[in-house]
Amino acid sequence: MTEETTPPEASAASTGPDLPPDRLAINPRSEYFDADKLQRGVGIRFKGVVRTNVEEYCISEGWVRVQAGKTMDRKGQPLTIKLNGPVEAWYEDLGEGAPVAKA
Repeated sequence: MTEETTPPEASAASTGPDLPPDRLAINPRSEYFDADKLQRGVGIRFKGVVRTNVEEYCISEGWVRVQAGKTMDRKGQPLTIKLNGPVEAWYEDLGEGAPVAKA
């Protein structure tokens, strides 16, 4: 008989507070895109300022990607720049006292 074990990330996510993922993108072409999580609304605070123009973020690595003006690449996708600094994320549908994911 074999014993099934769950990875620590899965067990922590099911029992811990309702936190957004470590990395999330709004571009459907990205492997980090998740429509269900985006529909809930994810708030991002970068360097202490709430940002509404974040294309992608990573909490553990401490960066966000934002659009660089109205410039597009040759495939019609917006050009983005990567900004480094402390990142915090939370689900906006939980209201004011929502738990915040930060590194």
